[in-house]
Amino acid sequence: MSSILLIHGSWHGAWCWHKVMPRLVAMGHDVLAPDLPGHGRALSAPGGITLQSYIDALAPILAAAREPLTVVAHSRGGLVLSALAELMPEKIASAIYLAAVLLRDGETVFDIAHHADDSLLLPNMFAAEDRSWDMLREDAFDEVLYADCSAEDRALCHLLLTPEPLAPSLSPLSLSAARFGATYKVYIELTEDRAVTPKWQRYMHQAVPCDEVHAIAASHSAYFSKPDEVAHLIAAIARSRGGARDTHEVAPH
Repeated sequence: MSSILLIHGSWHGAWCWHKVMPRLVAMGHDVLAPDLPGHGRALSAPGGITLQSYIDALAPILAAAREPLTVVAHSRGGLVLSALAELMPEKIASAIYLAAVLLRDGETVFDIAHHADDSLLLPNMFAAEDRSWDMLREDAFDEVLYADCSAEDRALCHLLLTPEPLAPSLSPLSLSAARFGATYKVYIELTEDRAVTPKWQRYMHQAVPCDEVHAIAASHSAYFSKPDEVAHLIAAIARSRGGARDTHEVAPH
């Protein structure tokens, strides 16, 4: 079976995969879900955390893998996945974007924010005066992120969400056609998403064409509301890719 790396999104930590992980493990996969710096058990002051901090935390996991990994990113975690695909494309069998940010070379999240004019996310976000972090208003958590989630899952998130380091979102991605472009990319739309809305998702995966596009009828936090569907789709993609990337020519870094 495949080895799978799960990358969480804004304000969350590895804990958000707590339903998906055991399902994938039960199917025979090896699963890793690390906390990005400044999140979960790696919580620290957000001011010094950059996109490079995220890359430095995850690159050793890819480097140590004996076979290419299936890497899944949710929401703003897509920034990290794209950066890793540029750095180590030979280590990624499939890059799966689960309602995740998918940018072109030189872009930041905020460069394409105008395509999110139907999103409830941006109107409910606020940032620190020193621009070291951003956060979602707590009274908007449920409507924006957890519209179809249980009361128990919502309660967990109200206890655990933390401010998001802002520097990674302000850093333009440096991506090449020879490396990032050669990585096998899959986009999973969440069709009821009120944060990264279907309109925004489709803009991104049309601007950066993906090898596969799938859809799950769920809101932004499908790993809570539809864990079976999320796990089975990830497993099916991993299985179809055979745990190895295509024999694309990858330019030396």
